[in-house]
Amino acid sequence: MTSPPSAAPIGTLLLTGAAGTLGRVLAPALRPHCQRLLLSDLPAAMDLLAPAEGTETRPCDLADAAAVQRLLRGVDAVVHLGGVSVEKPFEPILQANIRGLYHLYEAARLAGTRRVVFASSNHVTGCYAQGERISPADPPRPDGYYGLSKLFGEGLASLYFDRYGVESVCLRIGTATPEPPDRRGLATWISHRDLAALVRASLTAPGVGFLVAYGMSGNARGWWDTGAAWAKLGFQPQDSSEPWADRLAHVHPPEGSAAARLQGGVFLDIGPFDDGTAAA
Repeated sequence: MTSPPSAAPIGTLLLTGAAGTLGRVLAPALRPHCQRLLLSDLPAAMDLLAPAEGTETRPCDLADAAAVQRLLRGVDAVVHLGGVSVEKPFEPILQANIRGLYHLYEAARLAGTRRVVFASSNHVTGCYAQGERISPADPPRPDGYYGLSKLFGEGLASLYFDRYGVESVCLRIGTATPEPPDRRGLATWISHRDLAALVRASLTAPGVGFLVAYGMSGNARGWWDTGAAWAKLGFQPQDSSEPWADRLAHVHPPEGSAAARLQGGVFLDIGPFDDGTAAA
């Protein structure tokens, strides 16, 4: 069973990328576990946010270092979903996922923020073969610029713990959709309920230091050995992709393609890009 939330709620919790699909899933699940929840995203996305009692909305562009420092003042913990969430040319990923994340960690250091839950990605190891069993201890094999940016984020999290004591849980999130979409998803899927529980555990587990954990449900066909990290967090998934197995076992990219062979799936079909402005 998933461990109960900490008896002492977090004071001020910041959720970045709050207007995105997962941000809107997580906000109501996180609100009971903090005294105040700050919801932040790009100014253009703020209309998607509907603040409830105990929440505040604060627009912020992660590329603006001074604005990020103002955003982090008084913040005790961060759930960081902000940034580019798909494979794209390098330049937008550089601005949001690399420079933006540096700004966030530097602001956390200056503000005395105690913990960051960083939405990393399974695409950090997306060039391993499908079916190959791996763990966070295995070497990274990113499948594109997006996965590479998440690997940078994990390195930044490690640095800021070792040098400055900012604890981080880096969650290599799998396929976070209402239900698994295809054969690959039978291995990589994480239900919204399990994702919310994993993020809560990552915020409240004591003494995490710097920790990397895969985010998936209890999938019998899963590829990722993350039991040690889950044990440290006190997390146990409640859902599984198996109810969809008969329907989805034959839904997949063409056999022999990189998307069908490697764990990163359809991200392997995106790129290369001719220039820095090409659309994914």
